[in-house]
Amino acid sequence: MSEKIGFVGVGRMGANMARRLKEQNFNVTAVFDVNTPAAQSLAEEIGARHCAKLPEVTKHSDIIITVVTDDKAMKSIFNGNGSLLARSKGRLFINCATISPATHIKVEEWATKHEAQTLEACMASSITQARNGTLYLMCAGAEEAFARAEPVLSALSITNKYIGPAGSAAKLKALLNMVMNINTAGLAEGLGLAEAMNLDLDVVREVFSQTGANSRVLETDGEDMVIKDHECYFSAAHAAKDSGIALKLADEEKLKLPLAKAAYKQYEKMTELGLGHLDKSGIAELTFKGRTLHSN
Repeated sequence: MSEKIGFVGVGRMGANMARRLKEQNFNVTAVFDVNTPAAQSLAEEIGARHCAKLPEVTKHSDIIITVVTDDKAMKSIFNGNGSLLARSKGRLFINCATISPATHIKVEEWATKHEAQTLEACMASSITQARNGTLYLMCAGAEEAFARAEPVLSALSITNKYIGPAGSAAKLKALLNMVMNINTAGLAEGLGLAEAMNLDLDVVREVFSQTGANSRVLETDGEDMVIKDHECYFSAAHAAKDSGIALKLADEEKLKLPLAKAAYKQYEKMTELGLGHLDKSGIAELTFKGRTLHSN
């Protein structure tokens, strides 16, 4: 592929996506992050240009992939002086952050005024999948933008599914994470109660895996909850943020979601306790009897 690719946001997800594309012989030319040392290090590693300002990324790229933290960060890189949209005519922005659908729609409106394209590519995967090119991507925006992005998306994913117009993939991603967070909280309560009743947790997890209590979360988080290994792949802070997005969507539709609200409050509690950096499996620390957070 001849188009030059830039990255804005090179934390663990963005950096591994850049490494993957470089290994797949894509022309990764520009890197920016508010964490300057991280951006400089990655740029040196993959032979790209470290850009000190956002317009430099646009100048040296045809396709720009953004992986930022939240709505505020997303708006800051696309709006105002010194944004990515400076001289952006003809550029394609692939935006991978989990943010509100309304922000994706607003970014598309801003880009259209500059004769640029945007595509939301919401990721239903984690760091390992980003590195291996096995992401599951839900995409939304103009179909022409999706077609243009397809070679890049295919190198990063096992599935890149087109959902519909701007905002629609973000809605689906919010629901996906909402259900995942509910499942995680439910599993933590089930295992916590099992331990309190002195059941063998290896047996409990095996029975869960063969019955209606099975879930993807049991596979990814069950053992970690038992052995207290909360190395972060998807943080409790992000779980709280994403469940919050889903609850706002529910409010707009005048729906009550008591389970989603309860899970959100649990992850908010972790964040308030200064433990938002832990993996979402850390919610077990709120439910297992005798653990430090449970005693609080």
